Amino acid sequence: MRMRFFIGGAGLALAAALAALPVLPAGAEAIALPDDPAAKGLAIAEESDRRNSGFGDTRASMRMILENAYGETSVRELRSMTLEEPNPGEGDWTLNVFDKPRDVEGTALLTHARILDPDDQWMYLPAVKRVKRISSVNKSGPFMGSEFAFEDFSSTEVGKYDYKWLRDEACPEPVADRVCHVTERYPLYEHSGYTRQIVWTDTTDYQPRKVDYYDRKDELLKTLTLNDYRLYDDRFWRAHDLYMQNLVTGKSTRLTWDSYNFGNGLSRNDFNTNALQRAR
Repeated sequence: MRMRFFIGGAGLALAAALAALPVLPAGAEAIALPDDPAAKGLAIAEESDRRNSGFGDTRASMRMILENAYGETSVRELRSMTLEEPNPGEGDWTLNVFDKPRDVEGTALLTHARILDPDDQWMYLPAVKRVKRISSVNKSGPFMGSEFAFEDFSSTEVGKYDYKWLRDEACPEPVADRVCHVTERYPLYEHSGYTRQIVWTDTTDYQPRKVDYYDRKDELLKTLTLNDYRLYDDRFWRAHDLYMQNLVTGKSTRLTWDSYNFGNGLSRNDFNTNALQRAR
């Protein structure tokens, strides 16, 4: 990246700020990025996506910990399956199934991520034994009472957004010794609950460390932090601790993942409405 320095107070302040940035860790893979902020933001997103491509499929289990503004918590357990879509014009398939507690057991969400079209989402409600299609204009609503919206449970395809690089700075804790690219992305989906998102991407491994979500009034609504990354198959990084904090209501949701399993032989037959009903 080329930087232009100017004589005077502003130039000295910029130089001091750059000098205060942590050094890129040894062994980190540097890539060439364009200077234009829009092109640079897109290139960062594409590099992050490239490093997560080729996994095929995954199975994992996780705990969902919901906390209200008074500190009271409730815990849910669920399973997740993902099938990578090799067609670059389509998004991945994801199936999430709740196992505990008993009042949500068997509830399942099937998602097929799209690029510019609305994501396809279906939800199985065991109490009424019915599959419900989620409306394309209702994906900003909370998923199962959590601080994650329905659209947050879809894979983040590069083509869903426009991008802009803002700056480089120290990553959020607990990796403040690293450098993050800070970019802004703007959802192209007209019914998104967000006007924009600001993403901190670790330049060491090009994984997201933090995301700020701005609502339709362009006010900061919630913040997602991603931690406890672990490497699988010497190639794929996966965060095992996702913490979504609603800055308006004071509520939060934490997802803690167990180990992932890759190469399970999953197919499209495991990701349809029939599979949704028998997932229990």
